[in-house]
Amino acid sequence: MKLIVRLLAGIVVGALLGAWGPEPVVRALVTLKGILGSLIGFLIPFIILFFIASGISGMGKSSGRLLAAAVGLAYVSTIVAGLWAFSVGRVTMPYLQAPAGTIPEAAPLVPYFQVEIAPPLDVITALATAFLLGIGIAGTQSSTLKSGVDEFKRIVELTIAGLILPILPIYVGSIFAELAAGEAVLVTVRMFVAVLAVVLLTQWTWLLFQFAVAGLVAQRNPLLLLKNMLPAYFTAIGTMSSAATIPVTLSSVKRNCRRESLVDFAVPLCAAIHLSGSMITIVLCSLAVMTLNLGQELPTLSQMLPAILLLGLIMIAAPGVPGGAIMAALGVLTAVLGFSESAVGLMIALYMAQDGFGTATNVTGDGAINQVLDRLARVKGSAAE
Repeated sequence: MKLIVRLLAGIVVGALLGAWGPEPVVRALVTLKGILGSLIGFLIPFIILFFIASGISGMGKSSGRLLAAAVGLAYVSTIVAGLWAFSVGRVTMPYLQAPAGTIPEAAPLVPYFQVEIAPPLDVITALATAFLLGIGIAGTQSSTLKSGVDEFKRIVELTIAGLILPILPIYVGSIFAELAAGEAVLVTVRMFVAVLAVVLLTQWTWLLFQFAVAGLVAQRNPLLLLKNMLPAYFTAIGTMSSAATIPVTLSSVKRNCRRESLVDFAVPLCAAIHLSGSMITIVLCSLAVMTLNLGQELPTLSQMLPAILLLGLIMIAAPGVPGGAIMAALGVLTAVLGFSESAVGLMIALYMAQDGFGTATNVTGDGAINQVLDRLARVKGSAAE
């Protein structure tokens, strides 16, 4: 919650400085925005490469049917959530549409200087390399390579937590200073509020659908199953971390599932790989930013589907820190959807404003995944007998 407060403070201060601050100060902020944006772009391939490689290699060569089922359910759930969000966005975004060109692509004030930090890999190359390393390590069971990938992952985690998250309020504030100088900040703020309302409603309807399916599979009352998950939902709003919510999620899921050993295995796993709530936010916010910032028509399903499929893979190995999902997704947004630096900054601001609710949707949905896994385990046990 502290990060959200700091982000809101950055937005307010940046907008005020952009509207009424002296020109040298605004130019300094525009300069800072370029430097920080270049730094974030430099880190994106590392996030994709080491998190996905570590996640795949950690599954092992003989991971077992239950693990395969959990990963498959998490991926399918995340993809379907993205498609649901896209459907909602196609219906709602035209009503929220701002005039084309509302946000200027070029800064109204020229920065004092520019610093370009070129990333060592492009996004698709990093993704392909991650799969090569992950599958190779899992197949060869190389402890040396596994240790190296995990250590690099830890370095990236520390960089996100210790450097990127602290500077995000400054980065977002500098973007809003540029918007205010270009007289587009009021339209942007109005759009933010409307989009966040759509995101929350979409997440809640998605949870109802998840538990309706889980209740049907498990032959249980879906509303009772969902009610038992509410402690995890409200805890996650405050922690903004699926991992930090695991103790409460475990307690909630054990009210619904009979096999405690299964819950002890599946809940920590789902906390790392099942991010359907984050997917909903990213898809809806990306549609909003494309409408607002790029002034273009909404993409068709065939245009958006490759991005959703790639995001589903990236969500499985997204960093387990507040804002980790959006940091991991930036590569897809820039490479596949063509997001500019301003669009990336707006995307980060939109996502972080609701991060707690996205995390809450993630961990609550884990309860539905566990219900299906519990049913599969019972069916398998009965067949074995």
